[in-house]
Amino acid sequence: MRDHVDTVLAQWQRERPDLDSTPVAVIGRISRLSRALEDRLDPVYEQHGLDGGLFDLLATLRRQGAPYQLSPRELADAAMLTSSGTTKRLDRLESAGLIARKPDPADRRGVVIELTPAGRKVIEAAYPQHMANEDRLLAPLTKSERKQLAALLKKLLAGLGDA
Repeated sequence: MRDHVDTVLAQWQRERPDLDSTPVAVIGRISRLSRALEDRLDPVYEQHGLDGGLFDLLATLRRQGAPYQLSPRELADAAMLTSSGTTKRLDRLESAGLIARKPDPADRRGVVIELTPAGRKVIEAAYPQHMANEDRLLAPLTKSERKQLAALLKKLLAGLGDA
């Protein structure tokens, strides 16, 4: 079973046989897979009025447990976002009534981001559908293959310095 990456590899082998193009076999497929997965994840987010970034922030707050709050820095770190990217998303979530910015009781100058009841309702509805969608997307792999792939991806991320 040949795919697009096999074609790319064959072309580079023909055009530049002096170079080892085999990293394309992994990096090219990961890149294509990332785009393909986003295209298939977005419709579930959209059903709930979200996009991937908004979903991630709501999910990050929800998985903290009650009272479902974090400082903006903790939230950005947990969601792996820049502070400017986080601020824009938080503004959208706050406008939609899904999060609230509240004074930080531990720091008079700070704020905490808290999931509102409406935000909790949205993430409680979206998360099960998201998990079912992810499970469906991984259906071509056996449970053992999923575990093996997860371990290999974790190893690759660790090698890139992503703790």
